[in-house]
Amino acid sequence: MTDLTPGAVVALSDRVRRIVAPNPSVMTGPGTNTYLVGTSEIAVIDPGPDIPEHLDAIAAAGVGRIRWIVVTHTHSDHSPGAGPLRERLDAGVQILGFDERDGFTPDVTIADGHVIAGDGFRLRALHTPGHASNHLCFLLEEEQLLFSGDHIMSGSTVVIGPPDGDMTAYLAALDRVRALRVAGIAPGHGDFIDDSDAKIDEYVTHRLAREEAVATALAAAQSATIADLVPVVYVDVNEKLFPIARFSLWAHLRKLVDDGRAMAFDVDDPETTWTTRAEA
Repeated sequence: MTDLTPGAVVALSDRVRRIVAPNPSVMTGPGTNTYLVGTSEIAVIDPGPDIPEHLDAIAAAGVGRIRWIVVTHTHSDHSPGAGPLRERLDAGVQILGFDERDGFTPDVTIADGHVIAGDGFRLRALHTPGHASNHLCFLLEEEQLLFSGDHIMSGSTVVIGPPDGDMTAYLAALDRVRALRVAGIAPGHGDFIDDSDAKIDEYVTHRLAREEAVATALAAAQSATIADLVPVVYVDVNEKLFPIARFSLWAHLRKLVDDGRAMAFDVDDPETTWTTRAEA
């Protein structure tokens, strides 16, 4: 395991360094990973939260060389530092992201296939919705290294929170990433992942097993709410995490509707009642 101490500048390769933000929690693990990509020109991926000491560390590590600030998505642990970081840097630094949302305003909106071409590196954007509809991963082409944001994390699975989060889209995006055969994954939280295929297989296996547990529990109940199903489906999870588990359960139920295996009056309402397709 490499050093995940907040503030430590850790070299992952000749082109890539990581600084962990001091925002550890049950959702963020050790904290949000910020990556500096490049040498003479630098792209910062995920500046993280607006924590002055963290932004000062990023600015110091890339002093005079940062040209781009890029966010994988606009959740509060990834994007709020973008504007305040630029205030610490040279004029002309560009902020890039998929869209304007959650208080984040990019100078340049980017989409799938966009390339950031720096001196000695190319970062290619991959639209990977699921955790968030505006989520992007970035592929460092010279190293076949994927910066995965919250699409893939180390040490835990990813929460899919509807209605913006979507399990069907998430699994499809995992398949797309698997097809890239990347050499490694630099996640938004946790340590470097060197066996990308094994991690993606683990994620897919876990999600499909959970989906079947949801389907089985719903079939047994015939009609149920998310609150009814959480303690039945998440018997392997501490009750303190049930409020978080509710989101992924909701996402699984919506996917069952997509697949024609369940029905609900309003899939965007977390309090709605769900039924099996046969019962409906």
